[in-house]
Amino acid sequence: MLSRIFRDFQGDIIAIPGRLIALIFLLLLFIVPAFTQQPYILRILIFTNMFTIFAVSWDFISGYTGQMNFGHALFFGVAAYVTAMLNRGAPLGPHWPIWITIPLGALAAVVAGVLMCLPALRLRGPYLALVTLAFPLILQGIIFSFTQFTGGELGISGIDRITESRVADYYISVVVMIVSVFIMWKLTDAKSSLVRTGIIMHAIREDEIAARASGINTIRYKLFAFAVGGFFAGIAGALYAHFLRIAGPSSLDLTLSFQAIIWTVFGGIVSIYGAVVGTFILYPLTESLRFISEYRMLIFAVIVVLILLFMPEGIAVWIRDKIERQCPRCKLTNVAWRHTCRACSADLY
Repeated sequence: MLSRIFRDFQGDIIAIPGRLIALIFLLLLFIVPAFTQQPYILRILIFTNMFTIFAVSWDFISGYTGQMNFGHALFFGVAAYVTAMLNRGAPLGPHWPIWITIPLGALAAVVAGVLMCLPALRLRGPYLALVTLAFPLILQGIIFSFTQFTGGELGISGIDRITESRVADYYISVVVMIVSVFIMWKLTDAKSSLVRTGIIMHAIREDEIAARASGINTIRYKLFAFAVGGFFAGIAGALYAHFLRIAGPSSLDLTLSFQAIIWTVFGGIVSIYGAVVGTFILYPLTESLRFISEYRMLIFAVIVVLILLFMPEGIAVWIRDKIERQCPRCKLTNVAWRHTCRACSADLY
């Protein structure tokens, strides 16, 4: 049993450069507190983990089904507000503990995802994008209208911390990020033998009419994509609210939706890991440039434009294509510097 697990580990992880790099990256995340426990650095990494979940959930919806969503902050903000209201208690009711409010906030985001998906059943392209863009604006209007419940511009503050330790918060964010990204990756894996949603979502993205003609219930899978993407974006929003101890209108800001798009496209859309790479590069970069605030956005924009100009598929996809090569016969992934496939010995060049 152990020998089989080790052989599978060698063939599926060690032999594939991209997965080996991902494994090393995950190990490095777990040992960061051994090198530094500075609150500011851990704070940046905690936010990076949360926004990684948020960006990957956008890729899950828009990248893999082609449903262009410009209002992804809706899920983030709904979960943050629901979590804050339940945890704060009065005037809505009793005080709810964190381990209940976070899942309930995520479920509220699922409901928001299903409601947002309803226009997607009839609209496509720029029309769908404009409709999804309106949802966070509508919710912001509701927030400013019912200030006795939502706090208006000030938001809802004073909610419970996740833990009393910054290091513990960091490890919780890392574990939640890894589990969330892994689940979304498996759901979108077209080669998976256990879950068949990945190949169906690919088919809907490539040609929805052909997928429907093949007998695929595209409505069901669109609802599934919005529900799952909304759930994980809600997890990120609920964690964000408890870490900051406040839920405010900024969690519904349109710039948050566009940031998720930029992070994903920068890393590589329709890849899951591209959103991870993009977020872990761009978010810490923008935070580290705060000391030159007058040039921060200019430098950020120049970097994004240059990367997309010379690496239009995203930096993570560009790196993957440089270090990996797929066998034309058996479709197995090999290191780029091999001349023959490690399984069938076919010529790779």
